[in-house]
Formats: sequence, structure tokens, C-alpha cells
Amino acid sequence: MSAEAPVVIGLNPRERRLYDRLRSQVIEADPGDPSGLRDMLLLLPDLAVLLFRLLRDDRVPLASKTLAVAGAAYLLSPIDLMPALLMGPIGLVDDLIVVGAVLSRMLNQVHPDVVRSHWPGQGDALEAIQRVTAWSERTFGDRVRQLVAWLSRRG
Repeated sequence: MSAEAPVVIGLNPRERRLYDRLRSQVIEADPGDPSGLRDMLLLLPDLAVLLFRLLRDDRVPLASKTLAVAGAAYLLSPIDLMPALLMGPIGLVDDLIVVGAVLSRMLNQVHPDVVRSHWPGQGDALEAIQRVTAWSERTFGDRVRQLVAWLSRRG
């Protein structure tokens, strides 16, 4: 078996989670397909679902869950740095940055296979999280580091 061949785990339709079923109705992709525009539009919901699934997993340490609660609280809070109601889709950028930063920080304490087992999106969860954090670093630089530091003090 080739080292680059993706591992595909087929689930019985009853075993698939609600979000996964809804996502598959929006995007019909074969495992191993590259991400497309629809995947990019679903990146924030995919990361949010991953965050909430990790919160419920017993294999995730309590310290990581505390950080995840802080990220989930920000995501669910009507008070944002960039309100989506006023700024439209651009208002979701801060949510994407916070969730990406929290998940990136959690990767230091959670085994990558645990993260991958909960990933609803296309491609690899770790790559998606790294892309978000790399993009936010390039775009916002020190502000993201300050936000992560602030979140870690809270967690």
C-alpha cells in the first residue's frame, strides 16, 4: 500500500452525524479530493463542529476543554470584535481566527488522530487548522498572538 494513499473509513448511514449528513448534501466530494470553494465557505462551521466534538471527547484533557469552552463562548457570543450583523460575512473573520487559534493551541495537548476522528470537513483537519492560523498570522500578525495569549490566560 502506498504511503500517500488516503485511508477511507466508511460509515453506516445511521452512524453518520447530523452535521456530516447535512454537509454531504451541500458538498458531494470523494475522499482525497482537494478542497473547493464550498469547502472554504464551510470552513468556519467545520472548525466549530470540530471544537464542540472535542469538548465532548473523554480523550481530551481538561485544560484543553477549558480552552475550548472559551473559544466556543466567543463563537456563540453576540458580542464580537467584528459583528456579522453589521459587517456581513467579513464579520465572521474574528470567529474564524479565534476558533482556529483555540484549535491550534489544543493540538499541542490532543493526539492528532483524536482530532482527525472528529473532523467533518474535506481533507486533513490538521492542515485546515494550520492554514487558518498561518493566514491569520500573515494577515493580522501580533494581534493573533496577543489573542492566543489572552485566551490561554483565561483557559
